[in-house]
Amino acid sequence: MMEHTVTDFSERIATSLGLAPRQVAGTVRLLDGGATIPFISRYRKEATQGLDEVQIGRIQELQARFCEMEKRKHTILAAIEGQGKLDAALRQRIEDCWDGAELEDIYLPFKPKRKTRAEAARQKGLEPLADFIMKQRGDDLRSRAGKFLNADVPDVEDALKGARDIIAERVNEDERARHVVRQCFARQAVITAKVCKGKEEEAAKYRDYHDFCEPLKRCSSHRLLAIRRGESEGLLRVSIAPDEEDCLRRLTRLFVHAPNECGKQMEEAVADACKRLLKPSIETEFAALSKEKADEEAIRVFAGNLRQLLLAPPLGQKRILAIDPGFRTGCKVVCLDEQGNLLHNETIYPHPPRNEAAAAARKITKLVEMYGIQAIAIGNGTAGRETEAFITSLRYDRKVQVFAVSENGASIYSASPLAREEFPDYDVTVRGAVSIGRRLMDPLAELVKIDPKSIGVGQYQHDVDQGKLKKALDQTVESCVNAVGVNVNTASKHLLAYISGLGPQLAQNIVDYRAANGLFTSRKQLMDVPRMGAKAFEQCAGFLRIPGADNPLDRTAVHPESYPVVERMARDLNCSVNDLVSDKALRGKIDLNRYVTEAVGLPTLADIMEELDKPGRDPRPPIKVFEFDRRVKSIGDLQEGMVLPGIVTNITNFGCFVDIGIKENGLVHVSQLSGKFVADPSAVVSIHQQVMVKVIGIDLARKRVQLSMKGVEP
Repeated sequence: MMEHTVTDFSERIATSLGLAPRQVAGTVRLLDGGATIPFISRYRKEATQGLDEVQIGRIQELQARFCEMEKRKHTILAAIEGQGKLDAALRQRIEDCWDGAELEDIYLPFKPKRKTRAEAARQKGLEPLADFIMKQRGDDLRSRAGKFLNADVPDVEDALKGARDIIAERVNEDERARHVVRQCFARQAVITAKVCKGKEEEAAKYRDYHDFCEPLKRCSSHRLLAIRRGESEGLLRVSIAPDEEDCLRRLTRLFVHAPNECGKQMEEAVADACKRLLKPSIETEFAALSKEKADEEAIRVFAGNLRQLLLAPPLGQKRILAIDPGFRTGCKVVCLDEQGNLLHNETIYPHPPRNEAAAAARKITKLVEMYGIQAIAIGNGTAGRETEAFITSLRYDRKVQVFAVSENGASIYSASPLAREEFPDYDVTVRGAVSIGRRLMDPLAELVKIDPKSIGVGQYQHDVDQGKLKKALDQTVESCVNAVGVNVNTASKHLLAYISGLGPQLAQNIVDYRAANGLFTSRKQLMDVPRMGAKAFEQCAGFLRIPGADNPLDRTAVHPESYPVVERMARDLNCSVNDLVSDKALRGKIDLNRYVTEAVGLPTLADIMEELDKPGRDPRPPIKVFEFDRRVKSIGDLQEGMVLPGIVTNITNFGCFVDIGIKENGLVHVSQLSGKFVADPSAVVSIHQQVMVKVIGIDLARKRVQLSMKGVEP
């Protein structure tokens, strides 16, 4: 039984990422100890020398990948040793190999095989003939082949064919051959897609790929994912191939060395190996690699969009009147208090077919007055523009701001078990209106209740690796929640579950404790929550805020482990911690170098001072009121050359989609984002950004709108 030892991958990871081994080693130790990425990046800068969440995430990913490869190597070594074929040189090669494809190439000759043509030929006793041909030295090959005839090998042609099958398998398993073919694919591979015969009409949405051909290395992720989706639906035939003549020429040069009969048989065997074994095998490998790369790019874009959406500006704790608009079924109206609790709900019918605009106006103005409404949130779906026009035309007894709010995913939430648990006595339309109102108050707190895939900011999210997508999106939500921090006295269990070190059970325990014992007045009280151990407290405490706490540090992102440092600063200045927080002049007298210890370095001290400057400040930007062009309500109202205000709703690697106040979002292609070359659209625009765009193309039949931001004044 071989011993399994855990290898330290710090040096290897550091080389891969261009980091110092000490940074990687410190990070891996913290991850192995159960620390979360947000905690490490925020509170352990000395151990990582200031690595950010992305770098820490990559270290975690590579550590897992190398551990998996190490396990695979142990499996391979055990398998070869079990065959009695593991010598010292082979063991060393395997142990030194850290390339997945190369490792599998080394193992291929030893891999248990199903019944192959080569195996059948070996069983017929043709292996010595294959050995003779491969030496390419002898003449009179047919005479030699005749010595292998028997009941299973009736003639010379059968003998030669069997020998070629053995040679073809050997060529396929030869590392040099696989390397040559892999190089050809890497340099020259072309991906081709053609519509399946008779499926032209059904495949209309894949029209761009009915006869498509492009170098694989230039095929963008969105095109590749679209092609693969068409293939999985049985509408497209897809292949990846290099220059086959060049590929065969290189292989022939590698294996054919003599201009004799044996050399001719080798040529045939190599051609067969290339076409039947090597090319399909490496094509499968490159199909998987290109899909993996496309997945990574799509997931990266999706996660970036989700981050921007979750960190969208919150209105804050205001009294909200929220409307889920509709025509025939009416507009569902709810009134919410500052904490998002439902105070009132009813339905109004200001639009056709009922046209009860006067009655609806009276109801809305009365509700605004009765419930002290400070802002109105209107869903941006069907009848959204008409409802916004109706609401803004009314006169109120106070200043009321009106906001259009994205409805993406609201229907998913309103029909979910969570929504039924929150509002068991109300139907989905009321729950949807409540969600719209809460999104205005705090997008992050409301959107964490919805599966990120349903929020509507991704492309091809159902086509990418679902495990990797879920991990990336969950990490993004966790990162955003911890970056903002939460009020432990008002946060829902779903929001708390994303806090570093908590998870669903501890989040529920906090909510239950709060319900039984009243509001938390200090972070220390968290230790009284059932199952809150020292490790969980260490991970979560800095991200949980307690506004109004007696200790002012409990309201900030300063971690409790650093309270003694702040208290010492206050003592040295003969003042209280409260004075230190409120008086900038006092803080200006602090020499941070005096407080450096082995555990607390200048990075942590700088973070503490920054937090004392703006205690508990929400990092999200302030919200802005936005209004669409009143002339435009449908695609039929558009004219080329119009310059319109819009809101970025989605970003892809080929451009961004912009809501200009009609049902169809317009596309700003990457080439139309700027007068300069744009490699990454997310470097130019962000989700929910307010932009000015020019209409440059209208396709009424396909309901598509082309927009441009080039030369348009913001």
